Order: sequence, then C-alpha cells, then structure tokens
Amino acid sequence: MPRAFRVLPALPTFTAFPSFMAFLGAAPASVAAPVRSLARSLVRRRLRALPVVVTVLLLVLPGDRWTLAGGRVAPADLASFALVGLCAWQLPSRAGRRRQRPRLTAPAAAALALPAVALAAATAASGDPVASLPGFLRCLQVFVLVPLAVLLLLRDRRDVRLVAGALVALALAQGAVGVLQYATGTGASYLGQNVRAVGTFGPLNVMSMATVVSYGLIVALALGLAPPRSAPRWWRPAALACATLLAVPLAFSFSRGAWLATGAAVVAVVVLAGFRIARRTLLMLLAGGGLLAGGAAFGSGMVSERLGSIGDVTGTPDQSVIDRYAMWDAALSMWRQDPWTGTGPKGFSEHRDSHAPLALSSGSDTAGAGHGYQRQELESPHNMYLLLLSEQGLLGATALAGGWAALLGGCLRRLRRARSPDVGLIATGLLVWSTVNFLYADIGGPATVLTAVAFGLAAWWAFAPAAVGGAERPLAAGAVAAVVSVGAR
Repeated sequence: MPRAFRVLPALPTFTAFPSFMAFLGAAPASVAAPVRSLARSLVRRRLRALPVVVTVLLLVLPGDRWTLAGGRVAPADLASFALVGLCAWQLPSRAGRRRQRPRLTAPAAAALALPAVALAAATAASGDPVASLPGFLRCLQVFVLVPLAVLLLLRDRRDVRLVAGALVALALAQGAVGVLQYATGTGASYLGQNVRAVGTFGPLNVMSMATVVSYGLIVALALGLAPPRSAPRWWRPAALACATLLAVPLAFSFSRGAWLATGAAVVAVVVLAGFRIARRTLLMLLAGGGLLAGGAAFGSGMVSERLGSIGDVTGTPDQSVIDRYAMWDAALSMWRQDPWTGTGPKGFSEHRDSHAPLALSSGSDTAGAGHGYQRQELESPHNMYLLLLSEQGLLGATALAGGWAALLGGCLRRLRRARSPDVGLIATGLLVWSTVNFLYADIGGPATVLTAVAFGLAAWWAFAPAAVGGAERPLAAGAVAAVVSVGAR
C-alpha cells in the first residue's frame, strides 16, 4: 500500500494539532517515527468502534419521518447497512496481516450461520419468494449481519464500553424527551390523553423508546454494579444514578412487556453480580429504583392502572390483550398448516385474515406526539417466537432460538471466570431482556437495529477470543470474508 494511504487514518489527529506537526517535522526520524506510529494506533483504536457508536446514536433522530422507496427507513438502519459494508470491506485487507486477522471462532460461526441457512430455506419454500425477500433481508440484518459486524469490528473491552456509553447516552436523551412528553401532555395518545412517552419515535413505534430506555438502564446498572478496575470514584454512583433515573421514563412508556423484560434482566444482572458487590450498594440501588418507580406509579393513576392490568390478562383483558391472543392463535394456525418452513418471511400479514378468529379487531388507534389520528394495521403476532414459527416453521425457529441459547450459554460460561465482569453483565443483561421481551413483542420499528447491536455485544462476549485473552482458535480469515461479503450483497 502506498505510504500516502497508510498515513490517512492519522490525518484527523495531525491536522487538529499544528504544533504537534511542526514538532514532528523538526524532530529526528528516530523520534518522529515511533510517535507517529503511536498516534496512528490511537486514532485507529478510536475509529474501530465509531461505526457502531454512530449507528446507536443516530436513533436520537426522529425515526418515523424518513422514507426510502415508499417505506419508512430510520437513519440508524442505513448506518447499520454501512456498518456491515465497512466490515466486509475491511476483512480482506486485514486478513493478510496476522496481528489484525479477524477472530471468528467455530461456535460463533455456527450460531450465526445456521439462522442464515434456515432463513434462506424458509424464503425459498414460501409461496412467493419475491414477496418474502424483504422479510428475509430484515431478519438477516438483525440476527446475522449486524451482530457479525459488531463481533468482528470490536477488538477489546474498551471498544465495548464505548458502545455501552453510547447506549446510556441515547437512553438518557430519549428518556428526557419522554418525561417531557408525559409532563406536558405532548406524547402519544393513551386512554384519550397524549401522555404516553415515546421519545422521538412517534406514536406508530410506541415500543421503541421503551426498548432504548430499558437497554440504557441495564447497561448503567451493570457498569454501576461492576465498574472497570481503572474506573474513577465517581463512576459507580454516576452509573447507578443513571439506572435509577431511567426507571421514570420506562414507567411513563406504559409498556407492560418492557416492564416485565426489564425486571427479568435486572434480577439476572443483580444475581450474577451479587457476590461481587457490597450489600449496602445493592440495598441503596433497589431502594432508590423502587422509590422512583413506585412514585411514578402512585403519582399517576394511569401508570398504576396499567401496572395492575398485568394481572388481568386472563380475567377481564382489554382489547389490546384480546387482539394479542387472537394473533397468537392465528400464528399457531399458520404453523400447523406449514410446520417445517412456515408461510415465509413477511407471510403473517398476508395469511392473517384466513387464520385469525373473529375477536381480532381491524387495527389499533394511534395519535399524538406531533401526529394526527391513524389506524395502524396489526401485521404481526407481537411474539417473536410465534412469528418465527408461523413464518419460518420449526426449521427457522429452532435455528434462531438455538443460536440465542448458545449465546446465553457462552455469556454465562465466561462470566464465571471473568475478573472484570462489567462487559459480561452488559451482554448477558441485554440478551436476557431481548429474549424475555420477545414473549410480548417482535422486531419492527427504528429501535430494531438496537436489538441487532445488543445481539452483537452478546456474541462478542460469548465468542470473541479478546474477551478472555484469546484462547480459542479462529477460523480462516478468507472464509470469514466470504461469508460477510455474500451477506452484504
């Protein structure tokens, strides 16, 4: 490679410091060369995680106001495509350099490749493969390509902590908007009042802010319970304060599924970190979070009523619960009709009416948060596992759920021997939240790309040799480059 191209990564740093450039020009070559090499390595270290960080932070933009080819596409989704393309472009150039060779172990390749094969088989077996192609690409993006890119681009724990910090920053920003929406009555419509906190995502994506805030809460909790060894004194109280504050916008999201998933993830993180932290810290955290969440619930009759409705889903359920049960029945009916490969990606909405019971309503009403009244069609069963069964059959559901189980097993295995478990707690907590939330929700909306990043962080902790110092044997770099390049096309 020409020398001019080799020094390009260092240009942002050099041009920002003219005096530093003058020093290097006047210094002897024996001094300037090592300093230039060090500066170049520092810049490269910061730029490695930058594409992932940018993908996360772009979710602060209004995701429901961007259209591409007649459909809504969030800027974060475009950034995720660029992330995959960047990874595919870098792999061939890095493969020839031994020290920077991509690290993809055999278990990681199996956990990410098998879902891709199952997705392709379900798409090919569907009644209309062309109509199923968008669903195939969406699932491939969320569960294969973006997690693979995150796994390969992040090199060490500092990169992961940088992405984790971006998650917390995004959650604080979206949470602040959500609390303001609730306080001023400018949120999405809920029981006739515009009080539902949805952040910048709009009323058509009411789960997006809840997802973002939940992820930020879990990350902040993990960083507070198990701070890095080199963390300053203010790290723990600041992280725990962020986790406590994020409980407020989560309560105002009125998302029962997010509440239950966050509770499960918090319990998992606390239990996994419990033997490493002081009891006083744990009691203070639980008391602070309980006071804020309880104050939000009792200070707002709507929050307490929504919380109480969790126990009424089998007694006197509201229309949203009735619709969900009806869509679950429709998904099971589709699966029984095509048990092995399902109806194909994006096939649920097409076959819904022929399988749904009469109790299903025509859609849900949405309004508020700067939007007028709209009728939103019910195009998914709001259960990821049933969606997989109905659209991809046992083949796809087993491959994806098996991959998630492998991720969880790898995360727990490495947590047992981790000396600095903060990254492991983050990955495990995000994975637990996603898998539990999939009982009440599925992929869709701008925050879906955040789910892909979360699976990528879990894959990094479970399979990346750098997470434990590089004990596993990586696959050949050429095979890795071929897989990512084919997926990117």
